[in-house]
Amino acid sequence: MKKFFKRVGFVLTFWRFIPFFIDYLIAKDIVLWKKLFPIGLAVAYIFIPIDLIPDFLFIFGYTDDVLFTTFILQSMVKYAPERLKEKYRKLTN
Repeated sequence: MKKFFKRVGFVLTFWRFIPFFIDYLIAKDIVLWKKLFPIGLAVAYIFIPIDLIPDFLFIFGYTDDVLFTTFILQSMVKYAPERLKEKYRKLTN
């Protein structure tokens, strides 16, 4: 449960993630498919109108959205070179 709330907090403060996102996209040492994978997932999720849990179920309906968004952001962090991870750690601490 603690991990879930940590993920929700991360997604709700994603605006702090924007500098990392920009650095990630312009980094020369990240191969193209690692840049396009998270973007492709996000675009597909936006345009495919299927939810695992319908949003009209209020909190439960948004849980899958939060989890999917967290998955996308975590995959970007996973693929990032160590120098970007370290810079991001400094920004968030």
